[in-house]
Amino acid sequence: MKSKQTRHSKHGHTAKRTSHPSGGLRIVALFEGAKGVLVLLTGFGIMSLIHKDVHHAASQLLRHINLNPASHYPLIFLDAISRVTDFQLWAIAFAALLYAAIRLIEAFGLWMQRQWAEWFGLLTGGMYIPIELYEVLRGATWPKVTVLVVNTAIAVYLLVVILRSRKRW
Repeated sequence: MKSKQTRHSKHGHTAKRTSHPSGGLRIVALFEGAKGVLVLLTGFGIMSLIHKDVHHAASQLLRHINLNPASHYPLIFLDAISRVTDFQLWAIAFAALLYAAIRLIEAFGLWMQRQWAEWFGLLTGGMYIPIELYEVLRGATWPKVTVLVVNTAIAVYLLVVILRSRKRW
């Protein structure tokens, strides 16, 4: 692989850096892109509930995943969902769209090996680590530990990529 490093192209844009292996960045890009697509689909699902009986849809969802809607926690969920307004659904769907757009832009930047995306991924992934650590310390579960480990691994990997590229400047 040819080693090519430039800070800016002749038009002032950040140039592609090909001095480090792209395989790891591509894996992170696919992961971030998958998160973006998942949240985008969730946002569309939320939009499909606007002007509909959200309580009925939530009850069907609980039955589909074999939870009794009359038991304690599902009942709390149904009570909370029955107070959701269409405006709140629009707001949640908009937030999901915004989050998905950010993740997909980050994924594109990482795929194209852009340094701004490496920094952005480090910052956005790293900022959740203290919260995830706190949640694990409150009560460790496999999903909590998995999220903490994966996000920490991604943040550490991006930090290593950034530090290695700084040494080459």
